[in-house]
Amino acid sequence: MPSSKAIIAGVVGGVVTWIYNFIMYGLIMGSTFEKYTIFANAASPIWFLVVSILLGAVGGVIFAKTRPSWGAGVKGGVTFGFWISLIGFVANFYEPLTIAGYPYYLTWCTGAIMVIGWMVFGAVVGAMYKA
Repeated sequence: MPSSKAIIAGVVGGVVTWIYNFIMYGLIMGSTFEKYTIFANAASPIWFLVVSILLGAVGGVIFAKTRPSWGAGVKGGVTFGFWISLIGFVANFYEPLTIAGYPYYLTWCTGAIMVIGWMVFGAVVGAMYKA
């Protein structure tokens, strides 16, 4: 059974990641996404928060279950975030192959944003979760 401390740390990390993603994807990259029609039908903004919280809760549990592998504190959390993000980074490369009009360079942009985002998540969870 997952610890409530891990879930709470994950939810807080998810909210922090949502804010980070809003800044990166909405404010910094927003004008880039507006250039492409494939991004015209974005989901309701509330779903971005819901998904971030769910991913955060799951990420918090995974961090807690594997914590001895990463070490304690922020450094361990950042290490966790880096390694867990590589799964998404590699998976991100299918998009230009399967979505018509998806620019290849955005794969690198969104991949880098995702890696940094998971490292931020890991830092928050690592700081909050004490075994």
